[in-house]
Amino acid sequence: MPKRSGSSARGGRVASNVRRTARRIDYSDIPESSPGQLKAMRRVGRPPLGDEPRRLIAIRVDPRVLESFRKEARRRRVGYQTLINEVLAEHIRTDVAYGAVSGGRLP
Repeated sequence: MPKRSGSSARGGRVASNVRRTARRIDYSDIPESSPGQLKAMRRVGRPPLGDEPRRLIAIRVDPRVLESFRKEARRRRVGYQTLINEVLAEHIRTDVAYGAVSGGRLP
């Protein structure tokens, strides 16, 4: 049997919200943007760092390790993901033989 409560998502409040959002906005009086205005607009999202954009990955990290990176990142006033990237890049530069694979360059 369906729940009949005013506090549920299917209750009476939903119908009143629909009436408020059903209005149409009239955009006809807004002028079109010029090519100069469009060029001057800010790009949404993070700017690419380096020659190619960074890749989004998902890794599992011990909570203590993550908290340590976050604390150190706050101390240095950088993002913790930036700090993790720097630590990994430094490890590659100093401890991993990568020259044959990438031509000896890292960010």
